[in-house]
Amino acid sequence: MSFPKAVVFDLLTALLDSWSLWNTVAGSESAGRSWRALYLELTYGCGPYRPYEELVTEATIDTGLHSSAALSLRAEWDNLTPWPEVSDVLSKLRARGVRLGVVTNCSIELGRRAADRCGISFDAMVTAEEAGFYKPHPKAYSRICSSLGIDASDVLFVAGSSADVLGAAAAGMQVVWHNRVNLPARPGSTPLREGWTLDEALRGFIGYTGMESSEISTRRCISTGRDLPETAFACTKRLELSMPDSVRI
Repeated sequence: MSFPKAVVFDLLTALLDSWSLWNTVAGSESAGRSWRALYLELTYGCGPYRPYEELVTEATIDTGLHSSAALSLRAEWDNLTPWPEVSDVLSKLRARGVRLGVVTNCSIELGRRAADRCGISFDAMVTAEEAGFYKPHPKAYSRICSSLGIDASDVLFVAGSSADVLGAAAAGMQVVWHNRVNLPARPGSTPLREGWTLDEALRGFIGYTGMESSEISTRRCISTGRDLPETAFACTKRLELSMPDSVRI
């Protein structure tokens, strides 16, 4: 394949350190990660979009935190911080003429406020509220491709979670995983590369010199009629089987 025409990022993990904010609000890292993990499971299984703040509050109560934690998280939202290498990585990609996009699992308001923390104007951005579903539902990924006007096969997705790897690959994108917070891999998750830093995850794409199409093995997907990269083909059915009936592909 040629160098991707667009690189699309998860926002709240791949580009921003939102985990530290959740930990601070929760009072400890263990409490913050438990709260965040429960919230993530709610997004994966909720079906059509439910308000982000509603899911955060539900996870707050179910985790045993004080109900004010959800309000505190919103109040501190503008303190979200990009990972140290984000500015340099985004600048290098933009200098190559690559279009930049974001898909994020939150509301329109909070998504825009979070994206502003990256210090760059993205070419396209899609929130769960706009897509009508949270990732890893396929509509979240198809919506960003439509917004960019680019086919999924020409997009490199930088995932922030293993579920994101599965979802983006099933949508036909090439996928790398910026696993800054050491999240566990879900069965069938096979990113092209996993890195602890953003530039490590994108190694081979930053400063990329090109790759012949013959170097990327593909298989014909019966359901779409398209030739997908092997990683995408392998993930499509695995994602479908791992998702609740309400959000099956």
